[in-house]
Amino acid sequence: MKRLSLLLASLCALCFLPRPLEAQTAQKPDRQVAVTIDDLPAGMADRLPAADITALTAKLLGTLRDQKIPVVGFVNEKKLYKTGEVDERIKALQMWLDYGFELGNHTFSHASLNQVGLKAWEDEVIQGESVTRILLAPRKMKLRYFRHPYLDTGRDLLTRRQAEAFLVERGYRIAPITLDGWDWMFAGLYEDAKKRNDTELQQRIVKEYLAYHDAVFAYDEKLSVKVVGYEPKQILLLHASNLEADHIGELLDVLRKRGYRFITLEDALGDQAYSLPDTYVGEEGTGWLDHWAITQGKIPQGAPVFPQWVMDRTKELHMSTGTVTTPPPD
Repeated sequence: MKRLSLLLASLCALCFLPRPLEAQTAQKPDRQVAVTIDDLPAGMADRLPAADITALTAKLLGTLRDQKIPVVGFVNEKKLYKTGEVDERIKALQMWLDYGFELGNHTFSHASLNQVGLKAWEDEVIQGESVTRILLAPRKMKLRYFRHPYLDTGRDLLTRRQAEAFLVERGYRIAPITLDGWDWMFAGLYEDAKKRNDTELQQRIVKEYLAYHDAVFAYDEKLSVKVVGYEPKQILLLHASNLEADHIGELLDVLRKRGYRFITLEDALGDQAYSLPDTYVGEEGTGWLDHWAITQGKIPQGAPVFPQWVMDRTKELHMSTGTVTTPPPD
């Protein structure tokens, strides 16, 4: 009886010992994320005067620099060309370098590989380099990264592989994405509310924007484990807008609460996940977690539902969705 009591006491004592390091690590993964921002100098550059673009750029970059967040911004150079504003718009682009960030190519006019064809798309890539290369040259920097507009990587595998080979020849590495909360859809509606000084609607949009991103992060973390076997170094897609200029700090806090630390795009791309087999093609562009899942014959399910009222209201207003549109006559 005494021996049995000692055994039970020993087992109880083990229950209160600290968990092994492996178990602790399994409970709390080392989450890392690289932040990337598309559609420079601004997603709604066709509707914003240069002064507004400069102001939102300064506010956005100030937050990122103060919080020491490494970022690559992807440029659509067509957005620089508005009569009487070219110099100021180029200066807004220059600010990204002055603040210590890096620029990448997003084609000249946000052209989809799925829509314009390979040759026209290659011309778009080359045309999209002109001003950016001039800005980078004094700093001895090179254009290293390319981001596909709409995430469209090709309707068929031959086109996709030819496009990839073209980019490699020009010295680019494709910048994939794994986290995408459709901030561009919130941004158009936020822009309209801000223009009308509708603070109540702005607050509602920001609340939805943060909640939806949080839900997307949670979903993609679980999807990562199912598809990759672990949570790789993630790459977040955002867009240059007043929404991000005003509230990106709150979004960064959402990521911090989920345990993320911020890394460079170069560091993220060093993760072995970005070398996984990837044969995804299709009419609709999507993130690389979906690429890898579909390549493996898995269909991702259970993604968070985007707020329908945001989509409906955006369509009603005919708002820009981050793409380049033809500017109105001056």
